[in-house]
Amino acid sequence: MGLFDIFRKKKTVVDSEATETSVESEATTESTTSELETSETQPTHDSEIAVETLDSQAESTSQSTETETETETETETETETETETETETETETEQQVYNKGLEKSRTGFAARLNKFLANFRSVDEDFFEDLEETLVGADVGFDMAIKISDELREEVKLQHAKRKEDVRDVIIKKVVDMYEADGINEDATMHFNTNGTTVILLVGVNGVGKTTTIGKLSTKYQQQGKSVLLAAADTFRAGATKQLQEWGDRAHVPVVVGKEKADPASVVFEAVAKARDEHYDVLFVDTAGRLQNNVNLMQELEKMKRIIQREIPDAPHEVLLVLDATTGQNALQQAKLFKDSSDVTGIVLTKMDGTAKGGIVFAIRNEMHLPVKWIGFGEKASDLREFMPEEFVYGLFKDLVE
Repeated sequence: MGLFDIFRKKKTVVDSEATETSVESEATTESTTSELETSETQPTHDSEIAVETLDSQAESTSQSTETETETETETETETETETETETETETETEQQVYNKGLEKSRTGFAARLNKFLANFRSVDEDFFEDLEETLVGADVGFDMAIKISDELREEVKLQHAKRKEDVRDVIIKKVVDMYEADGINEDATMHFNTNGTTVILLVGVNGVGKTTTIGKLSTKYQQQGKSVLLAAADTFRAGATKQLQEWGDRAHVPVVVGKEKADPASVVFEAVAKARDEHYDVLFVDTAGRLQNNVNLMQELEKMKRIIQREIPDAPHEVLLVLDATTGQNALQQAKLFKDSSDVTGIVLTKMDGTAKGGIVFAIRNEMHLPVKWIGFGEKASDLREFMPEEFVYGLFKDLVE
């Protein structure tokens, strides 16, 4: 069963469940209304007396305990609120998380496609030109937009798509099918060292969320029972080390820190030696996105890699490129730059809840052939989720296909 077929099946099930829930809700409302109407016609004198007595007793008890509980409530409210929020997020299903996180992208994608279809009259050359412009505007990428347009020329005719709804479904199916085809043999799993410390290097330009991503991942793995160590190798950006230390404190994870503007490689060397000698399960290395004093960023990353491999020959086991989804095609250019020089093993796509496009996921797979391994929908550690193609496709298109 293809990805688009799975999507249609899931949508049918969810729509059916929503309908059943709606019917049950209406039945419950009618029943409750009937009971209320019946109770209003019955005598209430004895009940009113009982209620007045209970109110009197409750008021007396409340006055004696109010002072004692007031202070406790004030001191515990903030902690309880944070705990409840975190627990609520953790207990949400992946489908709920993706639906919520992709709401802006889903709305934006739908708006672009609906605007395109509003002018639809027939499948002619203008149709395909407008389609390409629409897809590029949704960050699907120029190459993929052209490829989709070319493949649709025959398919639309073969399926005799004449209604707007039929054309829309054919377009979405082609996007999903092509996305699935591009991902054949793709390895989106995280790789761990079975005989020692796993070294995970995070790379990317400044401002994409590398340090925050390390904090979130370290929290996740620490909660899974792994011993985690962090290396603050972004020594040139003001505040980077402090930010990583704050995440370390929050997750109860130690951080190896060097002097301000120290050689990042020296911090990496110290961290790798500590992780190896003290048998840490995972070492996360935070790197700079832009180096000063004319040092080439890629040369510095290569230097770090040599130092790591000198201590742990098969490391780094993962090189995760962090990209900001809101930057669209600029993120794609960054991916090309880092892939050519950093042996990137996977993508972390951050701020997905903040973009109204969402097509960048398709462009990355189509043009870069790199797996998206993690996707971020918010600020909390629990908002960073493993990337699931099925949930992504459903979350992006569920309101468009009937």
